[in-house]
Amino acid sequence: MHAVIPYVTGALLFGLGVYGVLRRRNAILVLMAVELMLNAVNLILVTADAAVRATLVGVQIESWAYPNGRPAHSGGVFALFVIVLAAAEVGVGLAIVLQYYRMRRAVHVDEVALHHDDEQVSR
Repeated sequence: MHAVIPYVTGALLFGLGVYGVLRRRNAILVLMAVELMLNAVNLILVTADAAVRATLVGVQIESWAYPNGRPAHSGGVFALFVIVLAAAEVGVGLAIVLQYYRMRRAVHVDEVALHHDDEQVSR
């Protein structure tokens, strides 16, 4: 397997996600761009695991490290953890965006006040 194609695809997806995070104003689209970046990382993890397995075909396996005789798919396991992290990020991010929309009726990222202003409280 040539690992160059998935690596380049992952890099392009990650670059598109970074562009989406930096250029989008809508908070939902920013969350979608973050998801695109996390999926690119998943693609890289699984590809790296497959590439390392392909290169280690004749290597002696340590008996204490792998009791069942063969190593686990660590790239897939890490990708599963990234998927769980992405699900939690979407849940918390959407809850924050929905609460902000209920308060302000807009979800533009550049209009979010990041500090507490005393003048707005007194109004």
